[in-house]
Amino acid sequence: MTRELSLADIFQIGYYWETKILLTAVKLDLFSALKGESLTVNEVANTLNLNPRALELVMNALVAMRVLTKEDKLYANTPVAERHLVQSGSDYVGHLLLLHDAEWSHWGQLEQTVRTGQSPVTQHVFETNPELGAHVLTVLDRIGRGSGQGLAERIPLHGAKRLLDIGGGAGTNAIAFCLEHPGLSATVFDLPQTLKVTKQRVESVGLEDRIHLQGGNFHVDTFEGPYDIALMSDILHYQDGRANAALVEKVHGCLSEGGRLIIKDRFLDPSKTSPAWTTAFAVHIMVNTECGECFTIQESRQWMEQAGFRMVEELEPRAMIQGTK
Repeated sequence: MTRELSLADIFQIGYYWETKILLTAVKLDLFSALKGESLTVNEVANTLNLNPRALELVMNALVAMRVLTKEDKLYANTPVAERHLVQSGSDYVGHLLLLHDAEWSHWGQLEQTVRTGQSPVTQHVFETNPELGAHVLTVLDRIGRGSGQGLAERIPLHGAKRLLDIGGGAGTNAIAFCLEHPGLSATVFDLPQTLKVTKQRVESVGLEDRIHLQGGNFHVDTFEGPYDIALMSDILHYQDGRANAALVEKVHGCLSEGGRLIIKDRFLDPSKTSPAWTTAFAVHIMVNTECGECFTIQESRQWMEQAGFRMVEELEPRAMIQGTK
């Protein structure tokens, strides 16, 4: 039985203070200034050209948030901050947090969006700030390598030879599938600026002879083919239902007979009130994309059936669905 919210819970949900404190510290590169050292507020302030009094308040809050430690007057990174928030580290995730900070002003216009139904943005930050987008892709690739490998292990290929990864980003899934299945070749289709990151990643694992990169707009440009498997992973929520239905139909046309389309996304339940994280993500998508939204498995099933797919089945609850041509 779900516990009823208390007034304290309501206040905790309503506070965004800690979020902005952390995002600001990342933007100031505070954690890199503390790399491997214990320093006073004045030493950090001199390094970053910040106001010592204001910085001390922020650093004290970060200690309370268990991101920094403080002993006497000396501050230091916690192990997790040292590993993930120091910019020179191989496990740095700060670029993803910088993306959240770049979207902060959009969230500030949520009230107006609810009143008008109009998103405050016309382009995603990946288009308006390609450099940040490239950094974010690199972080997402590193985080997603484990899940990509798991996906490749869970999905049997049944002798498939050619894979199309639509909106494949840094090539995380295509690489995982090719590593898991030596007889497979893949095409990653994404925006040309995105494929600059993909190219580096593919070359780093020595798969440039098996993974082809095709730049373009997947709503407009023609897919090469025919393919045995097409993968649409976490791209539905960037556009509306009409665009997704048209894309599913387009994919159907580039598959060989018996070919499969696999859609993986963050799906809502039929009532659209859970999972809780996805309901909040749906609001995030509303204010940070021009026309994106989150969908249900049932809506994806309908698109597949309308496009002519048969044997449409849910592979994983609220996560993955497959249709066969």
